[in-house]
Amino acid sequence: MSAVLKSPDVSPFVNPKPHRKDWFDEVPARPSVEAERRHRREQLAVAFRLFAQFGLAHGLAGHITARDPAWSDHFWVNPLGVHFSQIKVSDLLLVNSDGEIVVGEGPLNRAAFAIHAALHETRPDIVAAAHTHSTYGKAWSALGRTLDPLSQDACVFYEDHALFDDYTGVVLETDEGFRIGRVLGPRKAVILKNHGILTAGPSVAAAAWWYIALENVCLTLVLAEAAGTPQPIRPEIAKLTHSQIGGPGGANFAFKALFDILVRQQPEVLQ
Repeated sequence: MSAVLKSPDVSPFVNPKPHRKDWFDEVPARPSVEAERRHRREQLAVAFRLFAQFGLAHGLAGHITARDPAWSDHFWVNPLGVHFSQIKVSDLLLVNSDGEIVVGEGPLNRAAFAIHAALHETRPDIVAAAHTHSTYGKAWSALGRTLDPLSQDACVFYEDHALFDDYTGVVLETDEGFRIGRVLGPRKAVILKNHGILTAGPSVAAAAWWYIALENVCLTLVLAEAAGTPQPIRPEIAKLTHSQIGGPGGANFAFKALFDILVRQQPEVLQ
């Protein structure tokens, strides 16, 4: 006689206790400060290699930072002159609020310090921030506009990004970093007019994935405008969609999928 399988009271495909969290809710930490530090450094090193794979590296420009879990006014960043595709955990620099290298060997990208030191000070809830001179981010930034909600993916950033429209040359002073931080406000991204794009998040994974996603949105918008007259999503639907997919949970999972593939292919990144 065949066995009879009793159906579970709750479907395994349904969360019996759904819980909505704001996109900047705290990400669960590792069991110790040392473990959390290692986790952030590994995600940071992998993020650089992923950016290289996605074509987001350009010359000496570009930096991603991760706040240190023990010293909140210190952050980890890439050294100047090492290509994103070659960065390992051991290459990362720990920099303090005065721009001094505490761990690692430089040189330090001064623009990276000027922008990120101010962002991390202005926004204590930010764990990571990303900025490069990616092609489509630069193209869209030249229009001096915020993003139009032309697709579901664009709605991730609906009313959750800002425009910094005061380009004054290479950022070498923290004053401009603070001005960028004020424009960013509580949002996850900012378009830097005539410069590019920047994302920030409660984890390295979120900030890095949102950067990859924002670059893709900029590409989509540029193509749509070149092809004809785009038809945007209605504001109420765009807002609803943002509430559904604009949080860090999806970003963390999307990044993890890429993280796992890259580490299998390039295990030396964790050295």
